[in-house]
Amino acid sequence: MNRRELLAGAAAVTALPAHAAATSEDSKLRALLDAFWEETLDASPATATLLGLDTGKRAAQRGQLGDASRAGRIAWVERQQQRLRRLRSIDRAKLSEAAKIDHDVVLYQARTASEGGARWGFGEGSDGFGYAPYSPHVLSQLSGPYQAIPDFLDSNHPVATASDAEAWLSRMVAYAVSLDASTEAAELDAKSGVLAPDFALDLTLEQLRAQRAASGLPRNLARKASAAGVAGDWQNRAAAIVQNQINPALDRQIEAVTRLRKAAKPDAGVWKLANGSAYYAGALAFHTTTTLSPEEVHTLGLRQVADLSGQLDPLLKAQGLTTGTVGARLTALGRRPENLWPNDDAGRAALLKSLNVQMEDIRTRLPRAFATLPKAPVEIVRVPPDIEAGAPGGYALPASADGLRPGRYYINLKDTADWPKFNLPTLTYHEAYPGHQWQGAISDGSADIPALRRYAGGYAAYGEGWALYAEDLAAELGVYDGDPLGRIGYLQSLLFRATRMVVDTGLHHKRWSREKATAYMIDATGFAPGRAAREINRYCIWPGQACSYKVGHNEWVRLRKAVAAKQGAKFDLKAFHEVLRLGDMPLTVLAQVVMARA
Repeated sequence: MNRRELLAGAAAVTALPAHAAATSEDSKLRALLDAFWEETLDASPATATLLGLDTGKRAAQRGQLGDASRAGRIAWVERQQQRLRRLRSIDRAKLSEAAKIDHDVVLYQARTASEGGARWGFGEGSDGFGYAPYSPHVLSQLSGPYQAIPDFLDSNHPVATASDAEAWLSRMVAYAVSLDASTEAAELDAKSGVLAPDFALDLTLEQLRAQRAASGLPRNLARKASAAGVAGDWQNRAAAIVQNQINPALDRQIEAVTRLRKAAKPDAGVWKLANGSAYYAGALAFHTTTTLSPEEVHTLGLRQVADLSGQLDPLLKAQGLTTGTVGARLTALGRRPENLWPNDDAGRAALLKSLNVQMEDIRTRLPRAFATLPKAPVEIVRVPPDIEAGAPGGYALPASADGLRPGRYYINLKDTADWPKFNLPTLTYHEAYPGHQWQGAISDGSADIPALRRYAGGYAAYGEGWALYAEDLAAELGVYDGDPLGRIGYLQSLLFRATRMVVDTGLHHKRWSREKATAYMIDATGFAPGRAAREINRYCIWPGQACSYKVGHNEWVRLRKAVAAKQGAKFDLKAFHEVLRLGDMPLTVLAQVVMARA
């Protein structure tokens, strides 16, 4: 279980509903999966907090963090192997059809994690934050406790009582331990030749030094405590932990990364690792849940880039942009002053306000496409400035179980020029409604699946593919009627994801340089150079993950067309979307389930 997979498959938490098992073997399986879920929570206090489950018997977990050490990763792999052995006690032939889905999905997850984790003994573990076992770099601009935990505390750790504030302090102490554990793991990997590219370590050092110079943890704790009326000298107590424990650990990590940086190379792809081609093939399969080869994904990406560029060409000509490549014309359109928000606090506030207006508008349209209508409150916020240099352009977080914190989607506003007005709406449809937050809320509210699958069963190709399909759905619901610029932004978003397939496989399979991949993205999509560079830097660290979006989108579109063709005039879009109640699953399983229900 890790937080990033959770975010792809969860957007709100509800009380666990009763489940009536169809067979005795169903009951046996449900008991086993519920045990797996409890074990997952035992190993991941961050997940318990993220879901609002760190209360009652789990109250002590509010002051704890997961194990970021190499031993912690090994223990996680062993747990996956044990799950496989325990699943063998289930006679699949005796399961109901619904239980067979649960069995197959969890079996796939455990097998993938155990086989990949055992074969590749390096990289991030599953302490609640990584893409284990296919996040190869313990420390980078996107990975490591230093990057995840301060944001996690500020965004997710509640401070409503003095006990909560004490738990925050306890987690600060645990954070220092996690820093040292990740430093040690990174040094172990470096001895085996596993080291992030030099430019990634430069960004890592930039963020580490910024945090070392001015930790926001004491200030954020004091702010939360003050807002809740919790009296105490929280800022000074937190500052003492920063000075005496966290900063020394940061110093040790900065020293280690500085030393490792001297041996780092600019080679961006994992092809440079021992058996790097096999590693990338495994990572691509892990993220896409398909058997597509790197070459097949690359070719598919090139074909879809050409197709989407062809759709954009006449729309750009209608805007007076008649010469140059599609990417160059998109760049020119994005630079027009009327399409830009001011790059200051007022401009960022206006940008966020516009996103909220778009979100409320799409919500009024969703009853036309969905039978299940979750409440799914969502808040749109800025990526914390402390980590925006290395953070993705946007991402989502689920709501808390107690309803005190709504779901959130974050947008990186380091430079508002990265976000021309015409390509912002589709981001809202992707991250919020009817994308991640909507999809997760439907599955989480379902009585049809066990807790393990609702909250710990995220699959990137399913969730990200749905979010891209959600962009299509918003267009179908008329959000771009009379808005040609918005339609350009929508197609540019799809073009961006098709481009990802090309550059990700280019970097890791065809041995492209970072510079070549960045230039290709700018030329193909028209993205601002800064945004394109941050995207490429991301793909260098999470091999294969960027391909999950369009591969998943292609499958959702294919399955809808296949069901519509099979059902003819009886096709019901609302009924098709009810498959979300069955939760995240690998694309191979999704295809079987959808067609069996058609």
